[in-house]
Amino acid sequence: MPRLALYTFGVLKSPLTDPGPLTREFYASGEAIYGNISRHPGYLAHAEAADGDRGGLFDADWGAWGEFAVPTWYGKGRTVETTALAATLSLWTDLRPAFDAVYTGLHREALNRRYDWFERTGHPNHVFWWVSDDPTPTWQDGVSRLEELHDHGSTPDAFTFHQSFTPDGTPTGPAMSTQP
Repeated sequence: MPRLALYTFGVLKSPLTDPGPLTREFYASGEAIYGNISRHPGYLAHAEAADGDRGGLFDADWGAWGEFAVPTWYGKGRTVETTALAATLSLWTDLRPAFDAVYTGLHREALNRRYDWFERTGHPNHVFWWVSDDPTPTWQDGVSRLEELHDHGSTPDAFTFHQSFTPDGTPTGPAMSTQP
């Protein structure tokens, strides 16, 4: 059965190591949000560093999720001290559970504050695509799909909540079930 991959990417206003209250607040909310999302029906998995290291995104061993990658338009740092981004890569059973997880509860509250933490870049901040049962999507897959979405709009290969597709490429509406 096909699975739904979701890649998110945002450029933070401050580096991850910034000791300021907004960065601390962003990090503090992240733990609870990940906990809630990982228990959400329809959630399958997300990319985690194999060695448990969260500080060095670019140097971490991401196992089957591949080498960490960012879109070509990301122009901030790549060291532990200068990295100013937040990215996720996850797998879901379907669009509706992902929609519900993102737009309810703690994550919804965080979305309401996103412009406190993130820059407005003019680029999409999330992309979906369908994957088969076997391969694990990689960070580079997510970056490629996000850039494709930016360049060409929603297609069956790279789409958003609002312009989505079933695994066979049929257009569907947001939060609608795409599985039979």
